[in-house]
Amino acid sequence: MIDLGISKMALIGAVALVVIGPEKLPRVARTVGTLLGKAQRYVNDVKAEVNRSMELDELRKMKDSVEGAARDVEQSIRDGAQDVHNDLSGLDTVTPATSYEATPVYPVYRHPKKNWRLKQGAVPHWYKARNKVRSRAQSGAARVARHRPRPGA
Repeated sequence: MIDLGISKMALIGAVALVVIGPEKLPRVARTVGTLLGKAQRYVNDVKAEVNRSMELDELRKMKDSVEGAARDVEQSIRDGAQDVHNDLSGLDTVTPATSYEATPVYPVYRHPKKNWRLKQGAVPHWYKARNKVRSRAQSGAARVARHRPRPGA
């Protein structure tokens, strides 16, 4: 990279002061600083993207090696199971050879039985009656009719 010492920066500043002028120099310095900052951010973004792609390639290689090892283990287990099956079928002459592959058994879904009615039913009726808790829903018309004064009374 370019080796800029204090003497070279002072020389560049003096030339810029003469060429640009003292009134425009702060604005030009701000613009140059902004452009240098943008350039540094761009370079950092490019570096980060390259690093991410390299890590992604490494992860893909690792995934492929793990999948290969898993396939090898699975094949060796199948070979061993086939050997055992052949040995057992050779010994058992009375019944025909059957496949011993286990089918997975999944648990049956059971509802957690969260029922708000059970919680409401846990409160005793005497407590509801004393605190005037409504136990039955009533329509608006029925409520008005219930509290309407009777015509003969």
